[in-house]
Amino acid sequence: MSEVRAQYEAYPYPARDPAEEKTRLITGSPSHVLEVDHFVFGGARDWSKPLRVLVAGGGTGDALIQLAQQMQDAGRVAEITYLDLSTASRAIAEERARVRGLSGIRFVTGSLLEAAEHGQFDYIDCCGVLHHLPDPATGFRALLAALAPGGGMGFMVYAPYGRSGVYPLQEAFGALLDGMAPEARLKAARKIVAGLPEGHPFRANINLGDHKDSDAGFYDLLLHSQDRAFDVTTLNDMLEATGWHLSGFTLPALYDLARITDVPDHLCPVERMALAEKLGGTIKTHVGYAVRGSEARGPATGRNRALVPHLKGLRAADLARAVGQGQSPKLSFGSVTARLSLPKEAARLIAAIDGRRSLQEIAQATGTDPIGMGALWSRVERELSDHGLLVYSSILRR
Repeated sequence: MSEVRAQYEAYPYPARDPAEEKTRLITGSPSHVLEVDHFVFGGARDWSKPLRVLVAGGGTGDALIQLAQQMQDAGRVAEITYLDLSTASRAIAEERARVRGLSGIRFVTGSLLEAAEHGQFDYIDCCGVLHHLPDPATGFRALLAALAPGGGMGFMVYAPYGRSGVYPLQEAFGALLDGMAPEARLKAARKIVAGLPEGHPFRANINLGDHKDSDAGFYDLLLHSQDRAFDVTTLNDMLEATGWHLSGFTLPALYDLARITDVPDHLCPVERMALAEKLGGTIKTHVGYAVRGSEARGPATGRNRALVPHLKGLRAADLARAVGQGQSPKLSFGSVTARLSLPKEAARLIAAIDGRRSLQEIAQATGTDPIGMGALWSRVERELSDHGLLVYSSILRR
């Protein structure tokens, strides 16, 4: 058994209790169904057709459960294949699905490098896996081979600057604790970390918290035998070299150099994002969506007035009330905070967002003329979309 597989058999990750499915649904990015439509299908997927999904390296099932439950709640059909090397992780994911009564899921124990053997998929989730492969490029290519025309992938890979202090410890523990059983490695590493000097980069890094949450989180963060991080430039290079195209990151504001400083004209978009990552210094994971390079496209935008906007993580009435009162709601993304800045007149448009009305119908319902709608909505879209709060999807339209 490989060392990576042995880790996840001993410590399935992330740590989950299937009984908690009775009281909560864990949601996040990637693979929130509204995001999938927004970043992969331009906000206009034909949801009368089943969505063929591969959850590649599905772990204990967060992406699987989220997507399956959201599709069921929306009354849409999903055909989902879960694929993972760890039988212990698979058992937890299966039990979570059973507790929720979710169907249409095929569970497979195996490697994502064999993804294409399991079919062609409209959407592929690969969260927290590619950076653990000996050769990540092989993984990116294997997933592309399993992608159906017009489809896309949601991914998460580690980023270097927000994980400051992690990699020296990984290297030290790899040499110091080599050959020990997972349980013994964990005990020894915990003792060492508890005694790290206060000025150690790891102790000073407030962006990190997995090691405090569970044994599985500690092991995955500091004792993983195969782990690499991608900065924006190396990630984009990897995507392009393996046939992918970056559709977009889920929190564009974190990559927006103009929010930090004046932007020189000679910088290309990737260079701008790379500098924003370095100047911000807090990004510990890159979460985004990619499509086939030959089908390059970005996320949905309000230039198409037939699209249906959704607020993600906010209630339209609450946000509209705050904006109408001239407030600037505070947002938190880990250790990063920001404030929304929207004109009061945007409140009526925000209040009309219900996940079913198109932009054109919102304009009609609020009596907003086309020219005024264009100018006002562009401000709403930039502010909310950049913070991952506004996406477009037709999933609730019938």
